[in-house]
Amino acid sequence: MPISPIRSLLIILVVAITTFITRAIPFLLFPRGRKIPKVVQYLGKVLPPAVIGMLLIYCVKSVEINTHQNGLPELIAGAVVVLLHVWKRNNLLSIGAGTVLYMVLVQKVF
Repeated sequence: MPISPIRSLLIILVVAITTFITRAIPFLLFPRGRKIPKVVQYLGKVLPPAVIGMLLIYCVKSVEINTHQNGLPELIAGAVVVLLHVWKRNNLLSIGAGTVLYMVLVQKVF
């Protein structure tokens, strides 16, 4: 069932407004000069490693241990993600490098 151009534009508009609002809320809640609450600072420290951990669990939940690979590509790429994140504390670098390494391992090595 095709969507009409008007409906498509309305969907895009709603998504754009929602995205803008979610990006603007932190600036409205914590303007320049106002102290950031301890809870928000705490969440800023603990959420990135928690997200990495959840991604790792999600990625290895369906690994078949009984195959010829024994989950080695997943284990190697997951270890690289954890090590890079602990070392550099950069989510984009950790996730990106782990994804690229996993794809290389699956397609070229194993």
